[in-house]
Amino acid sequence: MNARALNPAGWLQGLRQHIASRRGGELEVGLPVRDRVNILAQPSKVMGFDQSLVSVVLALLALGLVMVYSASIGLPDSPKFARYTPTYFFNRHLFSLILALVVGAVVTQIPLSTWERSAPWLFVVSLVLLMLVLIPHVGKGVNGARRWLPLGVMNFQPSELAKLAITLYAADYMVRKMEVKERFFRAVAPMAVAVAVVGLLLLAEPDMGAFMVIAAIAMSILFLGGVNGRMFFLITAVLIGAFTLMVTLSPWRRERIFAYLDPWTEKNALGKAYQLTHSLIAFGRGEIFGEGLGSSLEKLHYLPEAHTDFLLAVIGEELGFIGVAVVICAFFWLVRRLFVIGRQAIALDRVFSGLVAQGVGVWMGGQAFINMGVNLGVLPTKGLTLPLMSYGGSGVMLNCVALAIVLRVDIENRQLMRGGRA
Repeated sequence: MNARALNPAGWLQGLRQHIASRRGGELEVGLPVRDRVNILAQPSKVMGFDQSLVSVVLALLALGLVMVYSASIGLPDSPKFARYTPTYFFNRHLFSLILALVVGAVVTQIPLSTWERSAPWLFVVSLVLLMLVLIPHVGKGVNGARRWLPLGVMNFQPSELAKLAITLYAADYMVRKMEVKERFFRAVAPMAVAVAVVGLLLLAEPDMGAFMVIAAIAMSILFLGGVNGRMFFLITAVLIGAFTLMVTLSPWRRERIFAYLDPWTEKNALGKAYQLTHSLIAFGRGEIFGEGLGSSLEKLHYLPEAHTDFLLAVIGEELGFIGVAVVICAFFWLVRRLFVIGRQAIALDRVFSGLVAQGVGVWMGGQAFINMGVNLGVLPTKGLTLPLMSYGGSGVMLNCVALAIVLRVDIENRQLMRGGRA
């Protein structure tokens, strides 16, 4: 075993000396020496990999599988799904989970240096796929939106790849622009143009929800990377203005907002707010302990396709407040852990790895917050799935790939803390 692992006190003293000798005691992204030592001085987390992170992710995946089965088992009673068997969506989701876990296991073997070199190319690939999905007879349209590429065994959603691509690209971009991060036109403007291009392609599908998540990821990485606060708030104001303008100029988006503000009028309850009202009814029926697993009534054709965007409503009805609270706490813990791993990487002078981990945390937390807010009536209805849990092959796969990359960050952090090389 390495001598540093056998002598924690000596390792910590050496770490203090090493940190104090670099750049006057401060990392480029502004993490003080004291915080770096506190983050790294965790003996219980030096060896192996983060088993608690893996356990929480597997628990969310397993609960999602059970709830997708519960929410979709009655769908064949509807003429729209009459040709499907009761286990159709369960079987496809199970296949997606197995494939996602296998791909995730492979991804954990890929060094972060490889992802850093590949980040710009992956971003270009995501742009090409976002263009392809808009081509008639190439992209697949569902309910007026063209967001999928049919691949036979599954439908691939390029916007999910775009979330991963923008996370890696923004982190790589900030590392390359670290010396000029205080200059707007050299540090921020090029990234803003890249996000705008992705946004235009997503709005053409249309998929405003995915654009909101991608903009949040990019902006958060710029902020965490140390971009000037005034520039950050200026860009935030511009984005808010852009989203407001899009809603104002789009009649159907305006109607959705008005329906959200007053969902219980007869016109809205039978129209744009139909899903919202039945979601709220589901939560109301669940009360504290729920109606029991499999006992939801709203999933029986009242709440349309509840196994996708409104899976949390079924959880609320069947498992009650307790079940919803467990899901919320699990996501809160997951996001917090992703940020801790990112801070550990930054404390080890691995800025790209740290920003990627924190970017994935923003992705998971932001998308989960929007989905939960929509289900609970806190936010206007938006077509975003609940990460790791909702039905959807490409979504679950890219979630697992992103988390596998963060797990690789954690593994490399631990290798460095043992005195090895990442």
